[in-house]
Amino acid sequence: MGRATLRGGALRRRQEPLLVGTAGLVLLVAALLPLARVALDVGALRLDLATPHLLLRLLGWVGVVGRLLLRSLAIAGAVTALALLLGIPLGTLVARTDVAGRRWVLLLHAFPMFLPPFLLALGWFHVLGRHGLVGTEATAEMLFSAPGVVAVLALAFTPVVTCLTALGLVAVDPSLEEAARVVATPLRTTTRILLPLVWPAAALGALIVFVLALSELAVPTFLRVRVYPAAVFTRLGGVAYAPGEAVALALPLIGVALVLLVLERRLAARRSFAVLGLGSADHPPFALGRWRRGATGLVWLAGALSLAPVASLAWRAGREGFLAVPVWIGASLVTSLGSAGLAAAVIVALGLVLGHAGARDRFGARLLDALAVLGFVTPAVVLGVGLIGVWNRPVTHWLYGSTAILVLGYVARYATVGMRTIAVTVAQSSPSLEDAAATCGARYLRRLLGIVLPLNARGVLAAFFLALVFCLRDLELPVLFYPPGREPLPVRIFTLEANGPEAVVAALAVVHVLVTAAVLAAGLMLVRGRQGR
Repeated sequence: MGRATLRGGALRRRQEPLLVGTAGLVLLVAALLPLARVALDVGALRLDLATPHLLLRLLGWVGVVGRLLLRSLAIAGAVTALALLLGIPLGTLVARTDVAGRRWVLLLHAFPMFLPPFLLALGWFHVLGRHGLVGTEATAEMLFSAPGVVAVLALAFTPVVTCLTALGLVAVDPSLEEAARVVATPLRTTTRILLPLVWPAAALGALIVFVLALSELAVPTFLRVRVYPAAVFTRLGGVAYAPGEAVALALPLIGVALVLLVLERRLAARRSFAVLGLGSADHPPFALGRWRRGATGLVWLAGALSLAPVASLAWRAGREGFLAVPVWIGASLVTSLGSAGLAAAVIVALGLVLGHAGARDRFGARLLDALAVLGFVTPAVVLGVGLIGVWNRPVTHWLYGSTAILVLGYVARYATVGMRTIAVTVAQSSPSLEDAAATCGARYLRRLLGIVLPLNARGVLAAFFLALVFCLRDLELPVLFYPPGREPLPVRIFTLEANGPEAVVAALAVVHVLVTAAVLAAGLMLVRGRQGR
């Protein structure tokens, strides 16, 4: 009896390291195992360089993919630069000035970042294509080019920088701003005090935009611009199936992912919890005076550009397209909602344990946070190649042949969304209640579910809905390995685009937009409801 009591007491004392270790193991299996598989496969590649014909083919192949990699990096860099150029001023205007309707315009402007960029490209095609609303040969030629890809992706991803800049500005200590405004103009206060304080938020936004732009497959493919992810994708399907070449092509992208991880650690990781807090300080907005009307027009123009491709999709779909949706949609919507919902639940469970550990600076938490970030910054094609290599085998067909593989992929890529969101929330709450409960004998699990979860329910709900919409919008990862007949809705739209009726494809895209809008609306209502309690 005494030994059993001692074992039970030891187990209770070890609840936190056991749960953190278990959550970390899940993250290792989901994110690190695929990357390790890619590295091992690259190390196992064997090429017979004694054959002159093969050597010449290899040298030509390296030259082609090298140019594609440089083009992809250049496109991602241009998209990031344009997003910073547009997003920082927009974020400043909507967060710190008296432009009219700034909250509503921010919602409109932010909406595209929750949609697959391919849908926006499809919408712009119906605006600027040869037979679009205002399309001509010149506009079509401009759209189907590398600058067209940059423009579409920049309009899709600029809201990331805008929102993070706005959050950073709202979280700045008001006393610093008030002291500066005593002796300086609003413009000088903004450029010399506020923006330097929120540079980690802007840097994090730039990193996210670069990652998303580099991983993008569907938009360049649709606009007929060859990019590096497409070279990997073509080796995993169709007549060009060559998994060994896909593995070799993935190697440079692993190096890019590691560089991005180092940048994230240096620029944002140690300061993001404080800078990107969910709380907001009371800041009186800067009065723009005679500039207010022009600034209001600019921010509302940004909102209108966000709605333009969605409106064009609805116009192209028409009554005919919407009536055909039940016939063409199949099980894709159910697959999307089911796999994304389950993945979001797993991400929140991991985020509650690991995000709390990160906020309280527990042992090993920073390493696990870095692993989650690595899963996000790794280009989707690399992660997909690794997941295929790990799970596409007879003994694990039960997982690979079901929607469980989609859930695993989403968790690997978006675990950091839940971890960081919950960590931000927990870091703003005092640990005194947890310490008091521990002093009274409450075990870790009871403290986590009875104190941490209720106190931070708003952040947990926000983490769930953010993870859900990110999983719903993903196209680049599931298109590589979705189970036959169980493709998510974005993949269904992408595969139908080449041969399906235009009206039906546009209608399916609008359905996806409406589903995303409904999920975001539900999330906002629930989070605000928790805030009022």
